[in-house]
Amino acid sequence: MVPRQTKIWVRGLLVVVLAGLLFGGLHRLTTPAVSQPPDLFDTVWKTVSDNFFDPDFNGVDWAATGEQYRPQVAAASSRAEKATVINQMLGTLNTSHTHLYTPDEPAYYQLLGIFYPRVPEFETRLAERFPEGKLEYADIGVVTHRALDKTFVKAIFEGSPADRAGLKVGDQILSVDGEPFHPVQSFVGKAEQSVTVQVQSSLNSDSQREITVTPRLYDGITMFLDVMGDSVEVIEQSGKQIGYVHIWSYAGDQYQEKLEDELLFGRLKDTDALLLDLRDGWGGAPHTALRLYTARGPSITSVGRNRTASTYYSQWEKPVVMLINDGSRSAKEILAYGFQQYDIGPVVGTPTAGAVTAGRAFIMPDDSLLYVAVADVYVDETVRLEGVGVTPDVTVPFSIEYAQGADPQKDRAIATALELMEPTSAIAR
Repeated sequence: MVPRQTKIWVRGLLVVVLAGLLFGGLHRLTTPAVSQPPDLFDTVWKTVSDNFFDPDFNGVDWAATGEQYRPQVAAASSRAEKATVINQMLGTLNTSHTHLYTPDEPAYYQLLGIFYPRVPEFETRLAERFPEGKLEYADIGVVTHRALDKTFVKAIFEGSPADRAGLKVGDQILSVDGEPFHPVQSFVGKAEQSVTVQVQSSLNSDSQREITVTPRLYDGITMFLDVMGDSVEVIEQSGKQIGYVHIWSYAGDQYQEKLEDELLFGRLKDTDALLLDLRDGWGGAPHTALRLYTARGPSITSVGRNRTASTYYSQWEKPVVMLINDGSRSAKEILAYGFQQYDIGPVVGTPTAGAVTAGRAFIMPDDSLLYVAVADVYVDETVRLEGVGVTPDVTVPFSIEYAQGADPQKDRAIATALELMEPTSAIAR
């Protein structure tokens, strides 16, 4: 007997980019009304076929590519192996925002956290995996980097368990509780329990040490706003106060609102300059983000009964320095481009990723998350940053391996901010 077929509509959302692209769009998937789920490979291939922004697939014969990789995926024995092969196939498109993420990696929860609150169908589809609507995974709060078949700490979330325990950028992670490090599996079921992380801080094996860390649960929906708040600091140097904030994700108005609140009314209100750190994490940004630095408007002074005056500004008119690196992606790159084009302030670091298309997320039959570039993006109508990126005004190389906690890019940004505050400053690109 032929089983009945039902059509399930899954809405995806465009990751916000500075050009004003909006979350939206619909995607249709057809699944049998029986227990046997659709084939993962076929669903990935067809989703890309139906939604990739370039109908010519960037010069790739997509049908032939599918035939080439299908048997390799069929032969893979694990979810991780299947994802590796599928991502090799997606890589032939040579386009950003096109990747398959599985629950075995932090990026899955983080990217899902961008889309999940805005797509009701995601909650329905993932109700069994996330019954309370929290996209939680246990982690110690590090971004890792693979080099020479070794795993190094590239960045550390401010206020994270790793930060509090004393891990440093550049540490090589050797093991967790005596087992090889895995970004998710090493901490599954260990939230609020102590784990032992063995690290090596230099080429000398004598620098190996064990660090006790207590993983916590991170919710992909809220984590980056929390971490952003934890990153805020006031750096006192040479008699000046320099504000610092690290925006790990810019995908949502809440991040810009948090930034403006800290700068205009909060902890950074009285600082003399700002370091805006856009290194690593995720892109997205409201198209009005740069107005904080470029728009002009009147200040408002309130005088109370006791004649005490308080003045509030709607713009940041003090010096600002932006930090970028190869982990600055998508709309963060557009922000860096805008900083340079409109002479807002110097950009310090290393070139950005050159990953500037608009992506949409689709849930696959096994709950993995397929990210697909659904629109090409141009800045100021003619400038295409995809594959090009933004080169900083002040280039500061940063070798992560065994950096022992050093951050030469941030140090240079501080020095640049101090130069900008000099009365005769003439910093120019």
